[in-house]
Amino acid sequence: MLLSKSNSIQSIFLLILLLLFLFLLLSTQSCKQATEPRLEPELALKLEDVSCTEAWIQLTTTNLQLPATINVLKNNTVTQTFSLSTQDTLLYIDSLLPNQTYKIKVSSIQYPASPEETSSNELSITTMDTTSHNFTWQSWEFGECSNSVLYDVAIIDENNIWAVGEIYMRDSLGNCDPNAYNAVHWDGTKWELKRIYHYSSCNPVDYPPFKSIVAFSDTEIVLTSGGSIGWFNGKMNRTDCGIRPLLTGSINKLWGSSSNDLYAVGNNGNIAHWDGRKWTKIESGTDIDLLDVSGNNNELFISGHSLDQSKSILLKFSTGQIKLVWYNNTNNTEPYGRIIYSSKLIGKNLFTVSNRGVYLQNVANNSQVKLLFPILYRAYRLTGTNSNDVYIVGSRSNIQHYNGVSSKEVYIDLISTVPLYSADSKSNIIVAVGKKVENAIYHKAIIRLGKRN
Repeated sequence: MLLSKSNSIQSIFLLILLLLFLFLLLSTQSCKQATEPRLEPELALKLEDVSCTEAWIQLTTTNLQLPATINVLKNNTVTQTFSLSTQDTLLYIDSLLPNQTYKIKVSSIQYPASPEETSSNELSITTMDTTSHNFTWQSWEFGECSNSVLYDVAIIDENNIWAVGEIYMRDSLGNCDPNAYNAVHWDGTKWELKRIYHYSSCNPVDYPPFKSIVAFSDTEIVLTSGGSIGWFNGKMNRTDCGIRPLLTGSINKLWGSSSNDLYAVGNNGNIAHWDGRKWTKIESGTDIDLLDVSGNNNELFISGHSLDQSKSILLKFSTGQIKLVWYNNTNNTEPYGRIIYSSKLIGKNLFTVSNRGVYLQNVANNSQVKLLFPILYRAYRLTGTNSNDVYIVGSRSNIQHYNGVSSKEVYIDLISTVPLYSADSKSNIIVAVGKKVENAIYHKAIIRLGKRN
């Protein structure tokens, strides 16, 4: 009997010890949880790009419970409210004024049960100013016989400009020289006719017409005769036939970020890439003639149309893949119209010119394509280096300028037939090239050079 009572007392004692241990354990964990620091949410803004009327801002979040409601404040006033479901996003802010400074920040209510507003850093952004529509123009004509024409031009600086094509002059006896000048060079004072030697096994002509040119520096210039590539240092030209087996049509346009990252596009849907060591064919998925190409480090845009203009196409090349952006075979005309003549990626803005006018789309946020202004002539090339300084050249020496807000026809020749086939711009200079039609068998090559006042 005494043994049983002793066992009961021991059991009760052990139970009490166990309960005390559990109580102490729970208390310890509770204290630890109470003293553990809470990870505070953070919002960070970084300016990605800005135009005269728009801004693109990268929003990065840390420890933010998603989805979250985000307020966008401009000069301390809420202008946008949206639901954020990803850790990072690109903010698009429009309806800004040129050459103005704005204070931008965002805020979020992180915990609905116990509201705490989390704000980002305040970002100061200044929009681009518009550029002037006022230019002073100079013109030059070249060619004494046959059909002279300039197809493309590249500006290195205001004292170093190359234009390419074919220019026929008379020899010392007054006869038409069958060997054309295939380039002309501007040294800041005068234009000098040049013959750039381009003979090779794949191009058995000493001085063939060049169809496109791109210049990365005064000694890194790339030329194409349409069937081969020339690596030109300003004096000597090295012909490259490596691209030839990849082609099923003539090269029409060159573009690259450097001499080790070069693209060539041409007839029958041809696209090829040079990586500094070799040429690689890129399957376009189309046989439409490709006429224009431009891009950045992330993506490439390529446009073109068939000879009869019954088909037109816009392609995007990114992460090693071709994507069809738009195609028209006379049935689909939206949003660009019937035919795209030229396209140019400037920053994050894709400018295109079609039979209806000039269009703009921000490719970073895949915004809606919008018409900037209509045109009433056939356009051949769209070019520019900033979104507030864009040029379109066309059929009657038309040169249209877009300054970030408005457009103006800054040059036109209503008397002569002078199509301008290409153009390049840099800083305050625009150079356009083409031909002047004298009669059915005699054309002169022409250059228009504009300097902003």
